Amino acid sequence: MTIEQLYELFQRHPSVQTDTRQLKPGDLFFALKGPNFNGNAFALRALEIGAAYAIIDESVVSPSPTASSAPNERLIVVEDVLKTLQELALYHRRQFDIPFIAITGSNGKTTTKELIHAVLSSTFQTYTTKGNLNNHIGVPLTILSVHRDAEFAVIEMGANHQKEIEGYCKYTLPTHGIITNIGRAHLEGFGGPEGVRKGKGELYDHLRDEGGSAFVFRDSEVLRQMSRGIPHVITYGTAEADVVGRIAPAADSFLHVEITQGAITGTLATQLVGDYNLPNVLVAVAVGKHFGVPDAKIRQAITQYTPSNSRSQLIERNGNHIILDAYNANPSSMRAAIENFARLPTDGRGKILVLGAMAELGSESVNEHKGIVDLIGQYPWAQVVLVGGDFLKVQHPYRSFANSAEAADWYRHAGIRDSWLLIKGSRSSKMEAVLE
Repeated sequence: MTIEQLYELFQRHPSVQTDTRQLKPGDLFFALKGPNFNGNAFALRALEIGAAYAIIDESVVSPSPTASSAPNERLIVVEDVLKTLQELALYHRRQFDIPFIAITGSNGKTTTKELIHAVLSSTFQTYTTKGNLNNHIGVPLTILSVHRDAEFAVIEMGANHQKEIEGYCKYTLPTHGIITNIGRAHLEGFGGPEGVRKGKGELYDHLRDEGGSAFVFRDSEVLRQMSRGIPHVITYGTAEADVVGRIAPAADSFLHVEITQGAITGTLATQLVGDYNLPNVLVAVAVGKHFGVPDAKIRQAITQYTPSNSRSQLIERNGNHIILDAYNANPSSMRAAIENFARLPTDGRGKILVLGAMAELGSESVNEHKGIVDLIGQYPWAQVVLVGGDFLKVQHPYRSFANSAEAADWYRHAGIRDSWLLIKGSRSSKMEAVLE
């Protein structure tokens, strides 16, 4: 079956699923394979529960001895299911002549994506990445979820090795791009800090080659240098940018941003915790202004945005104020979170750090964890709890647990009241479990 023929089926059944547990009647089921699963084994089950067609790349046999041996016309055999999914996404992408905004970076991708989506969708029909579907499977699924009424698409791109962003760009064809920052994330896969820069910079390379536009954080010399040669650059930052803003004093614990140039929004009282979210807010304003979103709608969208999924969430429980930022962590984001927490005014209440290990740092991992321990030692804390991974290989004077389950048991019995807590760690540390 050609990709054109498959696209005709997709037009009749414009919902794609790769997990039979999420399947709805009429979906197209793509039988993807991975290290620990083989979707081909579930293809017949997908058809039984209502899939219109199942796309497979291996022969499938019914476990029932009474089943008919006749070929199932709803099974579509291709050479490679993942490659076919990506080719279908490219074919669908080419049906649109609208801005496709790609977002990558070491930290802040999802928050930036959600803020931009909130701003654009206040005025335009906008589609975006759901949750963290930002990998080689999630990106094509996101593209295929864009409907014909779309005026904008905002696509988040995660990566842990070089050439990954380049691959996404081949079927996303972004017209605009944002690199939030270049930090010390996924050092193992990227091959070190310079590899991170090259890998994330693949988005800029695409925009440069295709005559696209980039929104660039003016405060970052690295991003300014990397973006040279891109035909159209829109800047945001704390000075000398198209959109300029700064952190405003606030009586509460949330981030307040005063826009001083480029938009008339007044001070934006966000529901985000952490000064490190300033660039995320500024780029959302810059994108909104560039595409003609009224200032009042930009203000409303940003101030009403509520973070979720363990990202910069402020939770109040038992008189405690808990900053839950446990979706992910790397040395750059961990340092920013600790330093922000140290500066946070707490009316004399004690501050407690509960930090999980950072993943995918390769040979630098122990040194990076030691660097975090050294940073912790520069500030006074009521308590410090370090959990799992290479924190266990670093000497320190703090309370230590092997995993988040042990830390959760400690928290349940510690009787902590009227304190501030920062809970952060890599996804693999599952630090949100401390509160369960």
